[in-house]
Amino acid sequence: MRRSTAWRSFKPGTMPPEALAAAAGVRVLGLDPGSRATGFGVIDTGREGPRYVASGAIRTTGPELADRLRQIYAGVAALVAEYHPGEIAIERVFVNRNPDSALKLGQARGAALSATFGCPARIYEYSPRAVKKGVVGTGAAEKAQVQRMVGVLLALECRVGADAADALAIALCHAHGRATRLALAAAGHRT
Repeated sequence: MRRSTAWRSFKPGTMPPEALAAAAGVRVLGLDPGSRATGFGVIDTGREGPRYVASGAIRTTGPELADRLRQIYAGVAALVAEYHPGEIAIERVFVNRNPDSALKLGQARGAALSATFGCPARIYEYSPRAVKKGVVGTGAAEKAQVQRMVGVLLALECRVGADAADALAIALCHAHGRATRLALAAAGHRT
């Protein structure tokens, strides 16, 4: 068995220029898609940690799914135009018990993603379990725990709604993973 000596090549403070520029910070748009309410959360990342910018929910109306999908598309497109995110984090669709609900959720997710394609931001996907683990510390966290930790991590003075908290949690999960990827890049590891 050959022993690796990669750690010997690590020189503190020698971060590649692209990693150094990325470490300066980026705006992240977190999206929690749903056919009735699509949560969004916008944070800025940087050396001092994540900073809250905005959050809320795109609430759709009407009985027709196609109309609601149009509203999601328009709402997300407006968010992208207003906040100019550098990276977008979105929750992955999971199939639970009701396949019809999973299909509607997938369509809402598709409408939200399609609205982001006009901007150069990279898109990252996270499972609900990974988001909960990244923010609360356990993949089995309850919604109330996620809301509470989002408030703590972003030093929010007021409580945000469940849809907005979920979207902010997705953005925070991405920000935490991003910091790890940058640290590995600075150490010379391939990400």
